Amino acid sequence: MAQAYPLFRQAREQDGVQSGRQLLRMAYIQEALGHYPAALYYLSVAQAWQPRYGTWRKMVTLAQEHRLTGYPDTWRQNLLIGLQRYYYRLLQVMLMLAIVGGLLLGLRRRTADRAWWGIYAAYLLSIGLFLNLLAPARIGLVARPRAPLMAGPSAGAAWLTTAAAGDRFEVRGRQDIWYRVQWQGRDAYIRRPDLLLVE
Repeated sequence: MAQAYPLFRQAREQDGVQSGRQLLRMAYIQEALGHYPAALYYLSVAQAWQPRYGTWRKMVTLAQEHRLTGYPDTWRQNLLIGLQRYYYRLLQVMLMLAIVGGLLLGLRRRTADRAWWGIYAAYLLSIGLFLNLLAPARIGLVARPRAPLMAGPSAGAAWLTTAAAGDRFEVRGRQDIWYRVQWQGRDAYIRRPDLLLVE
């Protein structure tokens, strides 16, 4: 199985070919070789590609074995996974309804009551909220052991903690050579080479 890993990786990097099953196989190979940060990375990509409770539970188990942070095992996380599973389908349905509603109101613009326009505006606002509040977060995994987390985007900023390879953070932005991440409810900064974005 380990001999197949270079072929999987080549197909993913050169041809852009990826599937949930292929990513899970790559994670299994890396775990068998003892490379748990790489296994967590491929599991994270598979989870972003096709959110599943089983994949998340495997990530949580690996993270607990190696005492990593950023892998909550809570009802909120399970609810979030459920929303992520159907996010794009729900968004498609909402957008189709918005198009149909807009066309109907456009055809009857002379006879349509203002209340219908108000309802339509509120519906468009709800789509905007859905896009901004429930969109999947951008996630990054620490790629190197003992990566420093800083209070600001500078080597001279206050040191907060040292992250382990495989720690998982929500990425909030980028500034020069730093990523701004969420750490214990606050902003922290980590060098870009130290964090691998899940894409």
